[in-house]
Amino acid sequence: MSEYKVKAPRKLIEVALPLKEINEACVSEKTIRHGHPSSLHLYWARRPLAAARAILFAQLVNDPEYDYENKKRPVKEAKRERVRLFSIISDLVKWENTNNIEILKKAQEEIRKSWVATCNLNKGHPQASELFNPEKIPAIHDPFAGGGSIPLEAQRLGLEAWASDLNPVSVLINKAMIEIPPKFVDKRPIGPIPIFEKQREIESFTWQGITGLAEDVRRYGHLVRDEVVKRIGYLYPQYEVTSELVQGRPDLKRYQGQKLPIIAWIWARTVKSPDPRFHHIDIPLASTFVLSSKSGKEAFIHPVVFDDGFRFDIKLGRYPSEAINGTKLARGAKFKCLMSNTPIDDKYIKSEGLAGRLGSKLMAVVAEGVNSRVYLPPTEEMERYVINTPTEWIPEQKIPGDLRAFWTPSYGLTHFHHLFTNRQLAAITCFSDVINDVRDKIFHDAIAAGWKDDNLGMEYGGTGAKAYSEAVGLCLSFALSKLADLSNSLCRWENIAQCPRNLFGRQAIPMIWDYAEGNVIGSSSGSWLVILDGFVKAYKSTFSNVAKHIPGAALQADAHNQNISKNKIVSTDPPYYDNIGYADLSDFFYIWLRRSLKPVFPNLFGTMSTPKNEELVASPYRHGGKKQSEDFFLNGMSQALLNLSQQTNPSYPITIYYAFKQSDSTKEGTSSTGWITFLEAVIHSGLYITGTWPIRTENNSRMIGQGTNALASSIVLVCRKRDEEAAIISRKDFLQELKLSIPLELDNMINVSEASSPITPVDLAQSAIGPGMAIYSKYKAILESDGTYMSVHSALIQINKEIDNYFDTIIPKQDSETRFCLAWFSEYGWKEGPFGEAEVLAKAKGLSVEGVRDSGVLIAGSGKVRLFRPAEYPSDWNPLKDDRTPVWEVLHQLIRAHQSSGESAAAAIASAVPELAATARQLAFLLYTLCERQGWAEDARPYNDLVTAWLSIEKQAQKQGIKNEQIEAEFK
Repeated sequence: MSEYKVKAPRKLIEVALPLKEINEACVSEKTIRHGHPSSLHLYWARRPLAAARAILFAQLVNDPEYDYENKKRPVKEAKRERVRLFSIISDLVKWENTNNIEILKKAQEEIRKSWVATCNLNKGHPQASELFNPEKIPAIHDPFAGGGSIPLEAQRLGLEAWASDLNPVSVLINKAMIEIPPKFVDKRPIGPIPIFEKQREIESFTWQGITGLAEDVRRYGHLVRDEVVKRIGYLYPQYEVTSELVQGRPDLKRYQGQKLPIIAWIWARTVKSPDPRFHHIDIPLASTFVLSSKSGKEAFIHPVVFDDGFRFDIKLGRYPSEAINGTKLARGAKFKCLMSNTPIDDKYIKSEGLAGRLGSKLMAVVAEGVNSRVYLPPTEEMERYVINTPTEWIPEQKIPGDLRAFWTPSYGLTHFHHLFTNRQLAAITCFSDVINDVRDKIFHDAIAAGWKDDNLGMEYGGTGAKAYSEAVGLCLSFALSKLADLSNSLCRWENIAQCPRNLFGRQAIPMIWDYAEGNVIGSSSGSWLVILDGFVKAYKSTFSNVAKHIPGAALQADAHNQNISKNKIVSTDPPYYDNIGYADLSDFFYIWLRRSLKPVFPNLFGTMSTPKNEELVASPYRHGGKKQSEDFFLNGMSQALLNLSQQTNPSYPITIYYAFKQSDSTKEGTSSTGWITFLEAVIHSGLYITGTWPIRTENNSRMIGQGTNALASSIVLVCRKRDEEAAIISRKDFLQELKLSIPLELDNMINVSEASSPITPVDLAQSAIGPGMAIYSKYKAILESDGTYMSVHSALIQINKEIDNYFDTIIPKQDSETRFCLAWFSEYGWKEGPFGEAEVLAKAKGLSVEGVRDSGVLIAGSGKVRLFRPAEYPSDWNPLKDDRTPVWEVLHQLIRAHQSSGESAAAAIASAVPELAATARQLAFLLYTLCERQGWAEDARPYNDLVTAWLSIEKQAQKQGIKNEQIEAEFK
């Protein structure tokens, strides 16, 4: 009997997606802070929940090509059904609908119907009762779970969720999100209400969902803080406003004699002056002296220099320009001596740091006034509290040696304890110890409240008193992680918001020269209570509708050899080649989590730092060089994906996220070492690509996106297992298939369609390779003319050539002016070029430079030629009266109108010359791609903006009509 071949209907994600709605929701979600799961614990490169939810839904739902009885639908009916499914996705991805039960149930019902249809198709399977039970949808597994977006959204869509990762920090995050909540639904809180709160009547509270668990985190969190205050409260004195201080600061008169709670201490690192006259003086390395730049509340540090030293005073009001940069001279570690203005260069600072001679100087104290911050000068007493603080325990782990992400070792801060002041070390250690003590109290309180004592902790699947105490303890430990992120000597003082900023504003540990030390036992920014409150709110918001009958599990496992994926649906977001060192960065949190949670998870915290040798990241410093790290990534990712392809449920495709950098394009086409290596891993694993979708997962205004080569999109690869009997074809056959397929696929991508949202130019380069790689990957191999196998890199070059050929066909043959402009722009952009070269190019197109000039697209004179920029085109242009209207002119007039007057002005042009406008839109894709390959980011943006707005422009153009009389009126 031959092996049964599973009948697997195509899924929606293999045919169409409403990209516009998904991408808008993803970008919007990036602005959400309060109540978002990312508030529970930091993790890097989390996928937006909207993206995970939409991709999972489309991965699980059958495409409407066939109905649920497997009868082929008429084309129009199938399109209507897709539109209906799109409407569900459009509702599903909106942030405000994250916990909307009605919308989630609608999505869950569609998922269930598709599964039932698949089960009916496979009734003849010898293991049908086990593998195709219509009452039990397969579970979802993410083997690179990271920050947990995919497992969380799988659970929200009603599926059992499994998360695994090699990184213990990731495992804990996923336990907090998918494993803990379903176990402790509808439980009443057991903790004591904080003594300062009114002992309100709570008997009538229903404590639905995980509100009881969240309330216990809050209550025991207050208990932790109270105990910490008892133990180390003396380290955080208040600031007494004396009469002497008031004499020079009339604004402080209202506080005279009072002791003000302190919000933060502002410090600067110091080195000995390189000037021999002042070598005995510690010179502050301050990047700014501005404390508050808020209008009407300006405050700054004023250094007063005298013969043999200096002091810091505080001034209010508009600060002088020299205060903005402090003692900093230029970007990097370049400062000046406060005493002599002698430059202090990076080399000197590094040598002092490596010799252990970096110090710290208190510059200012920020206290809590009446509805305002009060800025006060430093005192010797305040400095002594830090210098003389004893440290009973320090994290002795060494900071990883990847200098791309870890800048402090170059300056002598080589171990994690170097990143904290003594007082910060004492405080975080104390919180950690108290959390351990409070966990025991929670256990006894639970027993007293009637919880069962099954003596099973979380690691063994317990649901009784012990597991509950560990669950609350885990949440408190997450608050401790956030405290460490906000309580170290790499936290800037934000002079606009007037609060400390957390360390991890980027995927790196940078070197910070002046820093803010927050008051962890206070009640303002950077304190335990503020962090606790944020955690509790996020927990309640994320799991407000959690259902206890939908279980989840988070495990530590190596993707190379895990067997969790067996018969599960796989969606995953693996590491991005060399972009982020997850394990290295996680050590910052691991050292503190290990201290408080090792008794709970001894296996998870069995090592002193996170596992790194097996982590699938191409780190040259770890593997001995660039080539070795590339080989490591390729071999490891190939093995991990092969493991997935062999285990995944054959009824569903695998979805794999891969993040792109904005400048991953070259003149040969969209390419990068990481991308090529990743595609090679996919092909080597036995998978073939059935779809690629660009998901706009990043917010362009984020820190890392400002002037850097930042992640812009995630490309979602949709993959299935390649047929073991797949053919081997020749290079000639491959190129022929590309030639037939690429134009059709590109038409579907860039043109408005009922089937899917059009692709924007910024995403086209990545998306367009999908259809080509689908052809390449479905065959066992492509044979070159010399008998060798075609590489992924060679295939990408050929795919990009076909993409270029496609764009070449969109310009009408008779439009020689546009062809001239395109060739000239490719060489010179908007710059001037020699007239002689322009004349040669024009003659080759059957033109003259004067003729092209007369068409209104360039300026020629004094031996130079230059194309008009969009803003230089005349605003009174009327296309109906222009006897020569190249597509180039139409496109840049559309951009000029769109940039200067908005969509309605562009619509007037589009309605006047609809066919030329449609071609101009396609030309915009070509010019965006060209600009991207040349690295002209600013020049590329207008083309993307126009196409992004095209649907709206086209609708307005249709409303305006196409009658010449109406058009004439628009241009009068």
